[in-house]
Amino acid sequence: MLGKPVAHSLSPVLHRAAYAALGLDGWTYERIEVDAEGLPGFVRGLGPEWAGLSVTMPGKRAALDFAARATGRAVAAGAANTLVRTADGWLADCTDVDGVAGALRCAGGFTGGDTGLVLGAGGTAAATVVAFAELGVRRAVLVVRDPARAGETVVAAARAGIEADVRGWAGADFGKLAADSALLVSTVPPAAVAEHAAALAAAPCVLDVIYHPWPTPLAEAAAARGAQVATGLDMLLHQAFGQVEHFTGRPAPREAMRTALREATGSVLPLPIR
Repeated sequence: MLGKPVAHSLSPVLHRAAYAALGLDGWTYERIEVDAEGLPGFVRGLGPEWAGLSVTMPGKRAALDFAARATGRAVAAGAANTLVRTADGWLADCTDVDGVAGALRCAGGFTGGDTGLVLGAGGTAAATVVAFAELGVRRAVLVVRDPARAGETVVAAARAGIEADVRGWAGADFGKLAADSALLVSTVPPAAVAEHAAALAAAPCVLDVIYHPWPTPLAEAAAARGAQVATGLDMLLHQAFGQVEHFTGRPAPREAMRTALREATGSVLPLPIR
């Protein structure tokens, strides 16, 4: 796991559980502090025993730029959280898209709809709109503090074939926007959403990417109205499945990974995988 900071990352819990379940006794997975500027040089210096790398902030764009090849979804998102060694050089992928889609399907109970509401327009929002395309959602409404800063997410949506509609936070009718959407993804801090949580709970399916502390005001309001709620912990689990499969070439041991993550987090969330 490359990033800065990375000491808090739960990814080693998932990967180590996966390698143990697969009988890969010689495999290791560690946290290494590397910033965006240092990533290219660090990766170039790795020996052939390195199968792959997870990448978190601030190095996701640098990972995409560094790779010899990239998947379509990584190009669409404008970032890569995964680097895989191949015979033709490093391949970049964005399994964050799997994280969003898997969380919405399995924990959020999403089964279909045309419009998704997204709060915020940072890197997670960009992966979210790309995931919308995989889920069959055709339109994203982005609610942001400063519409001028939504450009990268709008571009990601266009690359993924998603129509993007940008709204300013001030004056937004959160209740109507939520009621008119098939799902809601919040990528902003809980405090920013708290005063609008009751109105936003009108969305039938909610993903709040925050998972600590839990529950957030949005999650509480949504659950009280009967909505199914997915979390950032669900995203973390589902994005790790694809990484393990990239690195090992074998199906991810999903049950073992889910069990390890639940144990590491006090079983505070169910983390459904079906």
